[in-house]
Amino acid sequence: MDTYTVTFMPDDRSIQVRAGTTLLEAQRMAGYSPEAPCGGDGKCGKCTVEILQGAASGIQKACSVHVENDMTIRLSSLSAKNQILEKGVGRRIDISPWLPDMEKEDPSRQICLAAVDLGTTTIAAYLLDAGDGRTIAVDSCLNPQSPYGADVIKRCEYALAGGADILADCVHQAIDRLIQQMAQKSSLSPEQIVSVCIVGNSCMQHLFLHWPVDSLVAAPYLPYSKEPFVGPASDFQIHIHPQGRLWALPVIESFVGADTLACILATDLEKQEKLTLMIDIGTNGELVLSKNGRLLTCSTAAGPALEGAKISCGMRGGTGAIDHVTLDADRRLSYSTIGDCDAVGICGSGLLDLTACLLDLGIIDETGYMEEAFQITDKVRLTKQDVRELQLAKAAIAAGIRIMCQLWEVTLDEIEEVLIAGAFGNYMDPKSACAIGLLPLELSGKITPVGNAAGEGAKIAILNEKEFHRACRLAAQIDFLELANRPEFQDTFVDDLSFDQEGL
Repeated sequence: MDTYTVTFMPDDRSIQVRAGTTLLEAQRMAGYSPEAPCGGDGKCGKCTVEILQGAASGIQKACSVHVENDMTIRLSSLSAKNQILEKGVGRRIDISPWLPDMEKEDPSRQICLAAVDLGTTTIAAYLLDAGDGRTIAVDSCLNPQSPYGADVIKRCEYALAGGADILADCVHQAIDRLIQQMAQKSSLSPEQIVSVCIVGNSCMQHLFLHWPVDSLVAAPYLPYSKEPFVGPASDFQIHIHPQGRLWALPVIESFVGADTLACILATDLEKQEKLTLMIDIGTNGELVLSKNGRLLTCSTAAGPALEGAKISCGMRGGTGAIDHVTLDADRRLSYSTIGDCDAVGICGSGLLDLTACLLDLGIIDETGYMEEAFQITDKVRLTKQDVRELQLAKAAIAAGIRIMCQLWEVTLDEIEEVLIAGAFGNYMDPKSACAIGLLPLELSGKITPVGNAAGEGAKIAILNEKEFHRACRLAAQIDFLELANRPEFQDTFVDDLSFDQEGL
């Protein structure tokens, strides 16, 4: 088969690719991480490049252009530094980790552990002292699987189409790189790290562990395994102590993963005497209702809109993203951006604020209708379709909350505390979330962000072996609610599409 040279500017980086390769695939092969929330289906329009030399010159979708001759393309010069949430609310525990047999090694040598929150969009890693539990270093990066699709379903489809090894290898390498970087920054040898704990949602954990994902994407939507995993870290390209082990908390159900279990562990949720709701909002919304040791959980497909995907000018929380929008005393819009620079897009928290403001101004009505796209800046606007995508996301979350309460025969007013985990929940304005109906109005004033609770739970699980096994027992005891099987879900979801909560 013929091969051609593709040159990427402004880096002047060139690679050889086979004829028929898409420019999106060529970027991945060259080591770039292009924006492709739709996974290359040609629907999102965010993988555009400028073709300087070759067929189909000008601005084109990289996923739609096939290499049939030598080509030179210009990539976006924007290099946004992404805002990745690393801190979370944890708790004090006894330090009692599992350690390999190290009798023959220097007893004075510092022994370390690592914990990793493997998210759909980002990865956060922590280097810990095995003696006193303190955090020595923290590092993070974007999940390199993102160019294969913004949501877990797209990645499962890519894996089933033969890309499972690619998805696993890129995330193995990313985690290993974070661990090596943390060790180097701390003047430690990677061989001083003896254990690593990984937590992720069900899809991320399946892909990482090389588990088949076909059962996740077809009814009855069952995980391949709900058992914890312990095995050699070297099997996953993680280079630490020769006897180093990798620990993975179990997934709870089809789309309620080990990251949710880690959040429960970090917040001691099952010990709450008052009725407490915990929410982790991402491409999926994981919900847990707790009271007096009883736990009920469900997952609802919020989609990637709240993380910037499927929004015309949406982006992750990086430099230049509009992150908050307010109305001043004269009812004029003002906004802030991450990095205090010119706006180049809008992230999830800004999307919520902007929608709440436009509802207040009457530009968007309670059905979500607005006459025309709203221009925030000359580069950033909100379209009718953007509002629709937000409605779908917020309705999924709100409907899940309502049905959980119905199942337990409690009212929304009876919920005494709402814990919001994850990056989106940490940066969003709770008032905006309630104003648009992402969270029911009855929860206003009860909301507490707990940051990266999944990362904190992963740290607890690796620092104390008993806590790890406690989490495993909890996973088996949690009641799971499959929303799709509830006859009232569709009607509740449709009702929650409206921005008018007074009518609910």
